[in-house]
Amino acid sequence: MARLTPLTTDQMTDEQRQVAEAIIGGPRGGLRGPFEAWLRSPVLADRAQRLGEYCRYNTSLAPHLSELAILLTGKHWSSQYEFFAHARLARQAGLPDDTIEAIRTGQRPALRDAQEEAVYDLVTEYLARHRVGDETYRQAVDVLGEGGVVDVVGIVGYYTLVSMTLNVFEVGLPEGEPLPFPEPPK
Repeated sequence: MARLTPLTTDQMTDEQRQVAEAIIGGPRGGLRGPFEAWLRSPVLADRAQRLGEYCRYNTSLAPHLSELAILLTGKHWSSQYEFFAHARLARQAGLPDDTIEAIRTGQRPALRDAQEEAVYDLVTEYLARHRVGDETYRQAVDVLGEGGVVDVVGIVGYYTLVSMTLNVFEVGLPEGEPLPFPEPPK
């Protein structure tokens, strides 16, 4: 972390330590990404990591659809770490490399089915306009169901928080990894 030094267990308060242990003991298995920053506010860290666990592992969406929404959000915020981390996870979930690359470069990918189209259209329209038109909304509900649309909105909201945290605290990529996007001006 360029702006924050990771906390050692000895430096943590009891509350920080409890949250860190919950994150490490959960499905993530470690304190990567935004978690070091969030530990500075342990109540936020606890609430956010619980929401994140739902958004990442337990929504009504198939994993590749969740990853599609996450990549679109990371791209929107030019979040280097977010896009880097989730490009690999998106591949594992079944998104093709050409879809990931199209998102990275700001192009509309060749989407494979109505579910991918619904997620793509819902997320990109909202992030561009801060609203979703009736046709896009109806298409998303028809294909994903009301619960699925709520889950997409939750994923985008959570990963906006993640992306903002990563950007503000300048969380870097592992040594030697190329940046997905050009460096923003400082």
